[in-house]
Amino acid sequence: MSETIPFEKTSRFAVAPMIDWTDRHCRFFHRQLSRRAKLFTEMIVDEAVLHGDLDRLLGHDAAEHPVALQLGGSNPDKLARATRIALDFGYDEINLNVGCPSDRVQSGTFGACLMREPALVGECLAAMVAAAGETPVTVKCRLGVDEQDVEEALDALADAAVSAAVAGVWVHARKAWLDGLSPKENREIPPLDYDRVRRLKARLGSMFVGLNGGLKTLEQASAEASGLDGVMFGRAAYQTPDVLIGVDAALCGEASADFDHDALIETMVAYTTRHVSAGGKVGQVTRHMTGLFSGRPGARRWRQILSEGASRPGASPDLIREAFRQVRLEPASEAA
Repeated sequence: MSETIPFEKTSRFAVAPMIDWTDRHCRFFHRQLSRRAKLFTEMIVDEAVLHGDLDRLLGHDAAEHPVALQLGGSNPDKLARATRIALDFGYDEINLNVGCPSDRVQSGTFGACLMREPALVGECLAAMVAAAGETPVTVKCRLGVDEQDVEEALDALADAAVSAAVAGVWVHARKAWLDGLSPKENREIPPLDYDRVRRLKARLGSMFVGLNGGLKTLEQASAEASGLDGVMFGRAAYQTPDVLIGVDAALCGEASADFDHDALIETMVAYTTRHVSAGGKVGQVTRHMTGLFSGRPGARRWRQILSEGASRPGASPDLIREAFRQVRLEPASEAA
């Protein structure tokens, strides 16, 4: 990191870990929109860290800090070993996934199904904390799963986390229905219960408790953050990334400033050029940028140029400049 900032300050706002979305290119792009937001990796399974291509899995740009690594797993020893490996990559936080409801995660006995096994979660977190040294370890969980009582389930999980001496608990304020709902439906159908998260915070006192789930605007986040330590955006940050531009002033105590879109475009062209020179493809970067300008004049043309142009053979990073030029030419009546 270029500067050391206390965990609590780097956690006032975060972009949630999202499989297939929050890769290193997404995180670099998001960092250009917010200086203070904490960025999370996709969930990476401990076995992959132990046996996979570490640069591909754990590598990231120095500009991404503060950045947290989310691990998936349920074996304390493997999670501890993966944590020690991750330390060499300089992550600012190591997080355990106890919230993902996908079939793949369930078959591996980790993710949201661990809500049923708080004692095991505590063992996993204690092993990670011991391995992490001074790097904060956190857990991200649901309110409960299936027929669990959300009062009992969340308290049990949180108590296990506190006993393991974690730095904080991020709570997706929905249950996960492992029997009967798809992962997509689990992000939308189970009702949100922000008050349950606030009750947890009141119970835990000084322990960091952050809120995730259904937050779409900074105004909503500011209101719902009352009594809590931090908030986390998921799909809203990805699908409408412009929302990140206001984060530093609205939630992190920084002075408001005009945003320089010209500088953003040039930074992303330079980054994409480096990626292509290293053997990558333009679309691996630009696919994360299509939501920019959502609801503004030129948004449709921006999406079209990036989506269609990046898929063509020999696509150039200059595509980003061309898309931005078209946005500037678009009349105000063409917002979409």
